[in-house]
Amino acid sequence: MAVLVALGAFVMTLIGGLVAQHIGDRRHLVLGLAAGLMLGVVGFDLLPEALDLQGDDVHGVPAALLMFVTGFLALHIVERSVAIHRAHEGEYAAHTHTHAHGPAPAAPGEPVKGIGLTAASALVGHSVMDGFAIGAAFQAGGTVGLVVAIAVVAHDFADGFNTYTITRLYGNGRGRALVLLGCDAIAPVIGAAITLAFTIPPGALGLYLGFFAGFLLYLATSDILPEAHSPHPSRSTLLCTVAGCAVMWLVIGLAD
Repeated sequence: MAVLVALGAFVMTLIGGLVAQHIGDRRHLVLGLAAGLMLGVVGFDLLPEALDLQGDDVHGVPAALLMFVTGFLALHIVERSVAIHRAHEGEYAAHTHTHAHGPAPAAPGEPVKGIGLTAASALVGHSVMDGFAIGAAFQAGGTVGLVVAIAVVAHDFADGFNTYTITRLYGNGRGRALVLLGCDAIAPVIGAAITLAFTIPPGALGLYLGFFAGFLLYLATSDILPEAHSPHPSRSTLLCTVAGCAVMWLVIGLAD
């Protein structure tokens, strides 16, 4: 039953990625929505679950929160150390300046593309954990499993949306983005199937979720939101971000 339910997550992930792919010149709205969804996932889902699973303190601070800060700093250090943090201007929309004969902007290099691939791969890992969540919930009981499955299937639309958007945001081609979207779609099914054999210790899972939450928060606040507002500073972009947070709040509230 858990694997069959995970197939619903597979379909919703693909739908989310296809919506992101065909949005066209409204990319700033897509990015604003993606950032809101990511912030909602971090604040309403990942961090609370990480704290529930890993309640140990390290020098007065919950270990899950230490991993949260570690995840944020890890990506920040990687970006700064290889000088790949860019001003996100003109990549997805016409944006002119008055510089007379300035050089043309360089295409994103492989280190930049690597960040997008790493971020998307982390989302794939998160989707595997979604499958684990479905499988473990069904082991606890049919009703619990159904509630968790509804929440996972609903927010896997956001996972697919974010996987495609992040991969393309960092200069990767459409083919790579679609491959990672496919991996993200099949990941919950694999995660649910694995739980038929064993489960991850709750403490280790809590640490992983804390780290991944910090990773997502950095992407949302340092990269995706500036990108969304650079070519199109508008109220509609801001409203999409707020709407993304509200959608995740609604989904998680309904699940509870």
